Amino acid sequence: MLADGAMGTVLYARGIFINRCYDELNLSDPGLILSVHEEYLQAGAEIVETNTFGANRFRLTLHGLGSKVREINEAGARLARQAVDRLKEKQGGEAWVAGSIGPLGVRLEPLGKTGLDEARAAFAEQIAVLAASGVDLLIVETMPAMNEAHEALAAAKAVAPELPVVIMVTVDDEGNCLDGSSPAHAAALLTEWGASAVGVNCSTGPTTVLTAVEAMRGATALPMAAMPNAGLPRAVEGRNIYLCSPEYMASFARKAIAAGVQIVGGCCGTTPNHIRAMRAAMRALDEQARVEVPGITPVVTTETPPAPLGQRSRFGSLIAEGKFVTMVEVVPPRGIDCSREIEGSAMLAQLGVHAICVPDSQPASARMSAQSLCIQIQQHNGIETILDYTCRDRKIHSIQSDLLGASSIGLRNIVCRTGEPPKIGNYLDATAVRDVDSIGLVNIVERLNHGLDIGSNSIGASTNFTIGVVADPGVGDIENEVRRFVYKVEAGAEYAITHAVFDLRLLESFLERIKDHRIPIIACIWPLTSLRNAEFLKNDLRISMPEEIMLRMAQARTPEAATAEGIKIAQEMLAAVRPYVEGVQVSAPFGRFDVAAEVIASVTAPAKKRSE
Repeated sequence: MLADGAMGTVLYARGIFINRCYDELNLSDPGLILSVHEEYLQAGAEIVETNTFGANRFRLTLHGLGSKVREINEAGARLARQAVDRLKEKQGGEAWVAGSIGPLGVRLEPLGKTGLDEARAAFAEQIAVLAASGVDLLIVETMPAMNEAHEALAAAKAVAPELPVVIMVTVDDEGNCLDGSSPAHAAALLTEWGASAVGVNCSTGPTTVLTAVEAMRGATALPMAAMPNAGLPRAVEGRNIYLCSPEYMASFARKAIAAGVQIVGGCCGTTPNHIRAMRAAMRALDEQARVEVPGITPVVTTETPPAPLGQRSRFGSLIAEGKFVTMVEVVPPRGIDCSREIEGSAMLAQLGVHAICVPDSQPASARMSAQSLCIQIQQHNGIETILDYTCRDRKIHSIQSDLLGASSIGLRNIVCRTGEPPKIGNYLDATAVRDVDSIGLVNIVERLNHGLDIGSNSIGASTNFTIGVVADPGVGDIENEVRRFVYKVEAGAEYAITHAVFDLRLLESFLERIKDHRIPIIACIWPLTSLRNAEFLKNDLRISMPEEIMLRMAQARTPEAATAEGIKIAQEMLAAVRPYVEGVQVSAPFGRFDVAAEVIASVTAPAKKRSE
C-alpha cells in the first residue's frame, strides 16, 4: 500500500511560515488542508494521514493551544475523511484515513522530567479523539525512543483497541534509534508490545531507512512500513530544499517492497510528485517478485554488571568500608597550563587527602576540561580524582561518548550534576543543551555501569564508575530537593556531595528528611576569604548563611584577618558536621590550596557518629 507524503513541506511551499502551528490550520484554513489531502489522493496515495502530527497537549501548549486538543484532532480527522469520501464519490477510488500521532516533544523519564504516566495520558487524549472521529487506523510516527513508543502504543491499546496501530521509529545516520536502540531491537520490542505493524520514517533519507527496515525484517513477522525524508535539506537561496528527486523515491519504493515492506510513503520533503512516481513504480512491480519474510531472530541484550563498589576505585572502597573520606575541590585553569593545580594536588595528597574533585565548567565559564585535569592529576600525583560532570552543555550522545572515554582512560569516580544556567557565567550569548538533567545523567551512568548504552545495546564491559550526586540542604523548595534526591538514589546514586554548609540545622533537617533513602553524604566546607565573598555566596549563589557568620567576617579588618577568620569558621563547621556525615569536601577558594590544606588538616582521629 502507498501512503501519502509530507504535509508540512507542501504547506511551507504554499507560503505558510514555519513558525505557525500547522495542526491549527485544520481550524483556521480547512480548505488548504483539504486540498493537500486531495492532491495526494490524486497522486495515488491509498492512505492519507490526518494533519495532527503535533496535535498533542504538550506541543499545542507551546503555541497557546493546549485547550484545543479535541477541536484540532476532530477537524483533522474530518478533513481527511472528507477527501477520501470525495475520491470514492467522484472516481470510485478507495483509501483509508490514518490518525497521525507524532512524538510529544518532551524528554521522558528516566532521562527527562516528564513522567511515563503523563506521556501515556497525553497520547491517550489525542488518540481517543481521533478514534471517536472515525479514523481507520493509527500511525504513531517519528518515535525517537522506545519508552515513548511504548507509552503511545499502550495508550492506543487502552482507548482504541479496535484500531490497527502502525509504529514507526526514526533513526540517525548510523541507522540506530535516537535513544541508541538498534532497528532489530526496536522491532522485537514493538512486536512484543502488540503493534500491528512496525517501521521507520523521517530520518536522513531513503538509504538510511532502507538499511534500517532490512535490519528490522529479521526480528519481526509483522507488516512493515517505510516512509523516509526526501534526503537531507539543503539551504538554497535562503530556503531549505529537499533534493531527492521523485525518480529516486520511486527507486526506493521498489527496493523497500523487495525487502518485505508492505506500506511505503514519504515524510519531510516529499510532495505529491514524489508519491505519483512511487505509485507508478509500484504498479510495475510483479507481486510474485516480493521476497518471502524470513523467520524471527530473537534480539538478546547482554548486561555486564559492575564490580562491587569497594572494588571499583580506592575512593569507592573507602565509601564501602564506611571510612570518613576527605576531598578537596580543585577548579581547572582558564588556560592550558595546569602546573599550579597539579602542584596543589600533590601537596594535598601528601597531607593525606583521599581524592581531588574537579568541577566541570563551574560556574558556567570556559576552562580546561575537567576530564583532562583529572587524568593529569592522577598521572602526576597518584591521588585519585572525581570527575564532577555537568550535562548542561551536552547532547545525550555526547554525554555517552564522554563517559565511555573517561572510563577508558582510568577515571572511575563521577558526580552527576545538571549545571548552572550559562547566563550566569561570562558568556552572555551562551545557551544550554540540557537533553537530560542530573537524574537522567545518573540513569545513563548506571546503564553504562551495567555494560549497556542508552539504547540497551551491549558495550562489552562495565564502565565501573562510582556514582555521586549533588544535594542542597539549604534550597528554598526543600520538598522538591528531597523528591529529586530520592529519584537520584533510585536511579543509582551511591553517594552525595552537599552544597556549602554554613548552617548545621539545615543539614540536620535534610538528613532527617532523606533517612529512608540514605546514602553516604559528603558535606562541602567552604572557607570564606572576605565579607564580599560571603555576600556573594549568600546573595548571588543563594547559599544559606547565618547572620552570625556574616558578622564575624565583617569584623575582620584586614584581608589576612578575614582569611584567618574564614579558615576558623570552616574548621568549626567541619568539626560540627563530622558526626552527621561520611566525609567532607573542602573548597580551595580562588585556587588557595594552602587555605584548603589548613582546614582539612583539622581532620584527626575518626569521630563517632551521633547514633553511637
